[in-house]
Amino acid sequence: MAIQFPQVDAPDEARQRDLARRLDASVPGRALGRLGAIGAWVAGAQGADLPHPFTRARAVVVAGNHGIAERGISAWQPDAARAQAADIAAGGGPVNAAARMAGAGVRLVEDFLDQPTGAIDVEAAMSTQACADALQLGVDLADEEVDAGTDIVLPGDLAVGNTTVAAALYGTFTRTEPVLAVGRGSGINDEVWKVKAAAVRDAMFRVRGCRDDEERVLAEIAGPDFACLVGLIAQSAVRRTPVVVDGAYVAVAAYVAERLAPGTKRWLIAGQLTPEPSHLGCVQALGLTPVLALDMTAGQAAGSLAALPTINLAAELAAEVLGGA
Repeated sequence: MAIQFPQVDAPDEARQRDLARRLDASVPGRALGRLGAIGAWVAGAQGADLPHPFTRARAVVVAGNHGIAERGISAWQPDAARAQAADIAAGGGPVNAAARMAGAGVRLVEDFLDQPTGAIDVEAAMSTQACADALQLGVDLADEEVDAGTDIVLPGDLAVGNTTVAAALYGTFTRTEPVLAVGRGSGINDEVWKVKAAAVRDAMFRVRGCRDDEERVLAEIAGPDFACLVGLIAQSAVRRTPVVVDGAYVAVAAYVAERLAPGTKRWLIAGQLTPEPSHLGCVQALGLTPVLALDMTAGQAAGSLAALPTINLAAELAAEVLGGA
C-alpha cells in the first residue's frame, strides 16, 4: 500500500468501563439509559475521570464528482454538487444550519470537485497514485485539525452518486450481492433503482479479483473524495481524536479506515442511521449503535451535527450524576 498508518492506540477503556460501572451502580445513573453509555464512551475518548462536552467540534465536508452520475442513477442532476458546494461556501446548506445549532465549525474541501472520476461500471475511477494522494490529503487534514485544537471530527460527504459508490464498495468488501447492497439513495424510483443496481453490479464485477486489496479497489470504484475521507477518519483515530460517523458514504469510509488502520473503530461513534443497506451493514460491522435514528440522507455531516448536542448532553449528565459521588 502507498500509505501505512501508524498503530491506532485504544481510548482509555478502563476509564470508560469504570464510569459505566459507577453509573450502573446508582439509580440516577441507570436512569440515563443509553446516554450513560455515550457519556462513558466520551470519558474514554477524552481519557478523563468525568466526561465533558466537546467544545471544538469540526465538520469536514469533502466534495466529489462521480462519473457514474452521468448514468442517471440519482434524483439529483450530475452537476448538483457544484451548486451545493457554493451554497456551503456562502454559509448555507444543511451543514451550516446544523453546525450553528451544534456550536461546531465547518470546513469545505473542494479539491476534487473539478476532477470527475471515471464511470466505475466500465473504467477505473482514478489512478492508484491519485488514490494515494487523496488518502494523504485526508491524513493531512486530520493533522491540521487536531493541531489546531479540534476535539471531535465530523466527516461529511457531498457528491451525486455517493450511495452508488458506497454500495459498490460495501458489496465488494463484504461479499454482499448488489441487489442487497443498493438502496434508494436520493429517493429514486424503481426504474432508476434498476439502473443503479446494474451500475453497482458491473463495478463489483470489475474488481472481483482484487477484493482484498483495499487501495486498488478504491482506485477502481471509489473516488478521491472517498479516499480522502478514509485518510481523515483513520488519521483522526491515530491522533486519538473521536469521529462521528454519518451517512452511507462516511460509514463505508469508516469501515475501510478500520481495514487500513485496525483499531480505528474504537474512536468512532455513529451519529444517526439512514435507510441505506451499506450504512446499516457498516455500522453493524464496526460494532456501533447510532445515537439517533433520523433517516437523514442530506449528507454534509448534517446527521452527525444533529447528534452532537445529544453526545454533549450525555457527557454533561454523566458528569453531573457522578460529580458529587
